[in-house]
Amino acid sequence: MIDQTPPTIGERLARIIGAVSRDPAARADFEMSRLLDELKGLGAELVEDLTPEEARRQPSLADAARSLLAKAGGTPDDLGVTTEDLTYRGAEGDLPARLYRPRDAAGPLPTLLYFHGGGFVYGDFDAYDGGPRAMAAKADCLVVSAHYRLAPEHKFPAAHDDAAAAWDWLIGAAAAFGGDGTRFAVMGESAGANLAAHVSISARDRGLRPPARQALVYPIAGSDLSTESYRLNADARPLGKELMLWIFGHALLSPAERFDPRIDLVNSNALAGLPPTTIVTADIDPLRSEGLALAEKLETAGVAVETLDYAGVTHGFFGLTDVVGHAREAQDAVGRSLKAAFGQG
Repeated sequence: MIDQTPPTIGERLARIIGAVSRDPAARADFEMSRLLDELKGLGAELVEDLTPEEARRQPSLADAARSLLAKAGGTPDDLGVTTEDLTYRGAEGDLPARLYRPRDAAGPLPTLLYFHGGGFVYGDFDAYDGGPRAMAAKADCLVVSAHYRLAPEHKFPAAHDDAAAAWDWLIGAAAAFGGDGTRFAVMGESAGANLAAHVSISARDRGLRPPARQALVYPIAGSDLSTESYRLNADARPLGKELMLWIFGHALLSPAERFDPRIDLVNSNALAGLPPTTIVTADIDPLRSEGLALAEKLETAGVAVETLDYAGVTHGFFGLTDVVGHAREAQDAVGRSLKAAFGQG
């Protein structure tokens, strides 16, 4: 089922202008456009022109959002959620994690495992704070955002191995920090969404407790760089075709690994038996087509799917609650689905 938020008159006009100009940024709504301008003003460079080390020092969309808020005399809303740093046992050693807890939580809560984005190469807790924080508040659950080994220092499948290890650890450890030990879900953004899907597949294949639901936000899910959304958004920012090529070049040992079913989920024949799924896509995103294609493949495999598609926003919009209206809408929708999966809605 696709829940495509009806575009406003302004968004319809932006699409017409974008189609004529062929500039993806022309399709951005006012809030998203303002944020992209702010990111540029912070000195953000094209990541595909940088080394991985330089990419990790670049300002993020979250930095741009905080900058806009500061200029308006505001600060990010903590949504009544506290954080605590943890470590978990990854595939080859301890790795950092961040626990998000509703401040007024009473009694054991369900637990959501969350993976940040960054193309398996960059990305961290601060750049991807908005999503897990919102889910803790809106789904009334604990959220564990788990970091994973990054490429090119640790190439594929290191991140996938860490993601599976994080699920193993969480099942046994959740009760120690207030989880009820029986209700779990998994979620991620971009590369993290790919890892979240891998967790569900791995749990199924190994006979482990499955997630009650998986939420995949603009997932890396395919190998085809000639889809309609790649054509329309080849030059989009913050993510375009050249950056995806850069990501694959750094994350994978060889070009052939792009077709590994852990990366190319759209062409996997092993999607049956996965948990109910929410997929979020953005109009100005080269990954939109593969996200929608994954939704169709999951439905064909018998998986219940909710698809949320948003106009006027780019890849990376989901966590930008304070400055992007569609981020709040998407978070509300995903939060409701998770809360229902936990038996609380």
